[in-house]
Amino acid sequence: MFVDGQNLFHAARAAFDRTYPDYDVHALGRAICASNGWAPSEIRFYTGLPEPSDNVRWYRFWMAKLAAMGRQGVYVVSRPLRYRNQTVRLPDGTEHTVLVGEEKGIDVVDLRRTVDRDGPGDRPPGRIASWTIVTAGGVHDLAR
Repeated sequence: MFVDGQNLFHAARAAFDRTYPDYDVHALGRAICASNGWAPSEIRFYTGLPEPSDNVRWYRFWMAKLAAMGRQGVYVVSRPLRYRNQTVRLPDGTEHTVLVGEEKGIDVVDLRRTVDRDGPGDRPPGRIASWTIVTAGGVHDLAR
């Protein structure tokens, strides 16, 4: 199962009005698999991290959360956020430029590597039969 951390956070915020990433990725992955009759083989979590010099609180939070996920057996992939200036228009019509951290396709790159490594079909016994991706749009099963 591939889980995009940013999409999961935004989906949880929209669905449950959660403003803090207190979800349990391991439990979520196991629950999704169980509800679909699948045997979980691997859960992968992808996220961007703020640099400690940009936001030490969130950097420490995510380092601890990713370490806890790793101890649960979740395969964790992270990389530093990329920052760019973004101009926003306020309700009074004024514009301000703010620095915004962005995550750029880290999950898609690894999904592509996994597909390339495991091949498009013809899997040996014991290999996963599909990949599941959790996004803000829902749970997507990509049968091979």
